[in-house]
Amino acid sequence: QVQLVESGGGLVHAGGSLRLSCAASGFSFNYYAVAWFRQAPGQEREGVSYISSSGRTTTYADSVKGRFTTSRDNAKNTVWLQMNGLKPEDTAVYYCAADSGIPLPHLSAQQYNKWGQGTQVTVSS
Repeated sequence: QVQLVESGGGLVHAGGSLRLSCAASGFSFNYYAVAWFRQAPGQEREGVSYISSSGRTTTYADSVKGRFTTSRDNAKNTVWLQMNGLKPEDTAVYYCAADSGIPLPHLSAQQYNKWGQGTQVTVSS
């Protein structure tokens, strides 16, 4: 069964940090690029970060550059999103998504065909 499972969300004060995990199972994870997206109530889904299958290429949305870092360990079938300097506007449900090609644009949700169920991140001011 193909699965992506996010974890690590929660409630944090502005300026705090969280580390999200995306655990994959049921497919050859090491061949898949992975991206993180987020969606706040009433807003469209927004691409946050991208990491290539090898981990050598990363891309970030301007809104999170310098604060968020994505990484992966293919031996553990896991991708992480380290979020530092969190702001109230980072509040959203965060999803990880995977694709076996090279999704272009990297942060376009339409390019990804495997999705997790999401994890809530809430940043209080």
